[in-house]
Amino acid sequence: MVERALRETSDKRMYERYLAVLHRLEGRTIKDISKMIKRTEKTTAGYIHSFERDGIEGLALGHSPGKPRRLTGEQEKILTDTIANKRPVDVGIEAKYTWTLKLAILFVEREFGESYTEKGMSVLLHRLGFSHTKATYTMELADPQEQTAFKSKTFPALKKADEPRDRPFAV
Repeated sequence: MVERALRETSDKRMYERYLAVLHRLEGRTIKDISKMIKRTEKTTAGYIHSFERDGIEGLALGHSPGKPRRLTGEQEKILTDTIANKRPVDVGIEAKYTWTLKLAILFVEREFGESYTEKGMSVLLHRLGFSHTKATYTMELADPQEQTAFKSKTFPALKKADEPRDRPFAV
């Protein structure tokens, strides 16, 4: 039964588990098996005890739940609502009008007492349905006369000043 499972599996981790059990059934010690499969004795013993308790099904890989979440569901909802509907300045973060990872970290630390790295906050916000975008300037908010003046006078002057003859070395 174990030999057949060993032959039929394509999963490296399951192969390792089946192999450990097979070696044990052949009479090898847990210490020797651990050296062969390069796992700790505790891990190897766990494979064998799982097999002894539940048979071949006991060796199946379970779902790894991962680390518990730091914020409760209610706290995540508050964070989501805050970022979606309020500006940082609205929640007491001075002179800030767009949310950044650092500002979200500051908010979570202040409100919930939990610390996050930028990567951790990025993962959390992505899981909550947010995506990262860069803030951009929108021309429609500018004065139309100033836009025209910039396009006709300032921009051509900047381009002319940037010509290679005005620089010490041409690139």
